[in-house]
Amino acid sequence: MSADGEIPAERRREVEAWIAADPDPDTRLELEGLLAVGDRDGIEARFAAPLTFGTAGLRGALGAGPARMNRLVVRRTTAGLAAWLLHGGPGQAAGGIVVGRDARHGSEAFAHEVVEVASSYGITVHCFDRPTPTPLVAFAVRRLGASAGVMITASHNPASDNGYKVYLADGAQVCAPYDTEIAVLARSEATSTVETKAGQDLMFEDRITLRGTYGSVQTINWDHFCTSYTDMVLDLLQEGGARDLSIVYTPMHGMGGLLLPSLVAQAGFPPVLMVSEQAAPDPNFPTVPFPNPEEPGALDLALATAKASDAELVLANDPDADRLAVAVLDRTHDYRVLTGDEIGVLLADHLLRHSNGSDRLVATSIVSSSLLRALAGAHGVTYIETLTGFKWLARAAAHVPESRLLFAYEEAIGFAVTDNVADKDGISAALVFAELVASAKAEGRSVLDRLDELGSQFGIHLTGQWSLRFDGEQAQPMMAQVVARLRAHPPKMLAGMTVTSSEDLLRRPDGLPHTDAIIIRASDADRLHIRMVVRPSGTEPKLKVYLEVVSPPPGKEGLAEAQRKANVAMSVLRDEVATLFAHPFAN
Repeated sequence: MSADGEIPAERRREVEAWIAADPDPDTRLELEGLLAVGDRDGIEARFAAPLTFGTAGLRGALGAGPARMNRLVVRRTTAGLAAWLLHGGPGQAAGGIVVGRDARHGSEAFAHEVVEVASSYGITVHCFDRPTPTPLVAFAVRRLGASAGVMITASHNPASDNGYKVYLADGAQVCAPYDTEIAVLARSEATSTVETKAGQDLMFEDRITLRGTYGSVQTINWDHFCTSYTDMVLDLLQEGGARDLSIVYTPMHGMGGLLLPSLVAQAGFPPVLMVSEQAAPDPNFPTVPFPNPEEPGALDLALATAKASDAELVLANDPDADRLAVAVLDRTHDYRVLTGDEIGVLLADHLLRHSNGSDRLVATSIVSSSLLRALAGAHGVTYIETLTGFKWLARAAAHVPESRLLFAYEEAIGFAVTDNVADKDGISAALVFAELVASAKAEGRSVLDRLDELGSQFGIHLTGQWSLRFDGEQAQPMMAQVVARLRAHPPKMLAGMTVTSSEDLLRRPDGLPHTDAIIIRASDADRLHIRMVVRPSGTEPKLKVYLEVVSPPPGKEGLAEAQRKANVAMSVLRDEVATLFAHPFAN
């Protein structure tokens, strides 16, 4: 703890101005307490690095100041969004803003701030009448012809976090340069003044109750709107398709349990068996420290429930239901959790085999398996590779005239099985995946058999991930420093293979937006190829390293040996990566 006098005068004035504007007595008290004891570190942690739009909007710990999620941050961000919509000219905001929220701590209050601020700018607000899955907000933006959407959620982050996700009129998440423009306007709106009838000059925080011309606030009836969404999802399934399947499902203390079980039943499947401990929305996430189905141990309760009931399929959504995790029975009658790449390839394979048309397009990100490219080529459809994040994937078809997005996915268990939702949707993806598992069962085989067939035909595409979590306020700078070191000194060998290229995505010439990532490729004389992608996470304080080992097509007879070689290469590669990125922190 620092002495009171050590807080610089300029910072003190900034904190005092924030306190004066903050509508929340709890966060005001938090800052007043830090000032009273002269806690310079605590102040800097809340003011030095304000929240910015990352891969999926604003996201951070609940608390006071611009570096935390709180009512004032939400107010100012919404003011920036409203000003941005109005700045576009007549009609730009005519469709209004859709507002949704999950059941996290603070979500209800934050959604209320969005409604109040947006309507104070004369913009119509369409607000869900209860907590809702994120995909329904993305669906609503398109369905209602809205100009924008806001979803209050921190997705799969810990219980201490919350977030603010923005959708544009196309129903996809906000992307550059619009996110920067909104942020700039948020700052200018927060510092501007307006003259009231009484002749007073009032700051923005007072202005929201005095603008005079309010937009209407229209309630979206959740039950009624779910009918539209349900009808859309059911239309994705094959008429008369296989439905004989026993399913265990967990919404991970989140929103998916409000919708998916009834949707499964309407599709004709037997009722799902819910993981009782995780069935109801709970902002504390008491059974999982990180409510992310990808985290080790997060699926333990679901797998135990499946074993006790001898279920054939495990489905799991993250708390806002935009992601999907899957476990299937293996050949030893145990459960195998599929990777995001395996789920993605199986979904793509199913959708491609049950659709037609030369306008079909599939897309994935630079960190996902390259198997989708080979699969697309075999079906004669267009393949697009984008930067990480569904704000890019959802717009993939915009780069190809007269095309339609049939399917998009990213390895972080995000899937879009329809272009009716311009974002990842763990609910619709769960229904399609259940159908493909039931179809395989009806044919006397499993989805693991299908993965082997794809490996025989197109080569083994083994993917893996290694990550390094950072703590503290210097997490982002430290991650950037590690990537910069790799950029300056890329390795010459990987897993005993010669590095053939090192691509810096800050300087890519292909027209794609720049991003802080590096792609390194290596190969050997047996045509075994390695790809390593290194990037700081846009949603968590993690340095992420994405690995892929690809073999030539081995055929059915050579499949086992090709799998063995790929696994050996991946094991060696993981060890080298751990050494490579642990070295900068060895001292």
